[in-house]
Amino acid sequence: MAVVRRADQRTHETPNAVMTTLASPTLGGAAQSLWQVRMRPGQAGPDHVMDVEQVWTVVDGGMTLRTADGESVLTAGDTAVLPAGVDRRVVADPERGLSALVTGSGSGRALLPDGTDRGVPDWVR
Repeated sequence: MAVVRRADQRTHETPNAVMTTLASPTLGGAAQSLWQVRMRPGQAGPDHVMDVEQVWTVVDGGMTLRTADGESVLTAGDTAVLPAGVDRRVVADPERGLSALVTGSGSGRALLPDGTDRGVPDWVR
């Protein structure tokens, strides 16, 4: 068993969000990564594809999840299961922002819609 203490959690800030790694292959030795995403009101992430399934649960605020299937609005307590290979974009609620917990394989790679491989994000490693 591994215990990841708060002091050992990693935080990564991008222009779009702040991700805090709670467990991952390099943090606690977990095969699945678990991280928190925080976004300011109206903040939008980039269009991208993950090569693994991810599960997003909104803890506070909300988000609009844009995929090829359309848009889904999620609020606190809602969960989205995103299959591998789905182009997606996350937009934080324009008034409340977003806090979400996300899990997926610790080896999940991010790809741009044109297929450019961006590698395994730092908060997933």
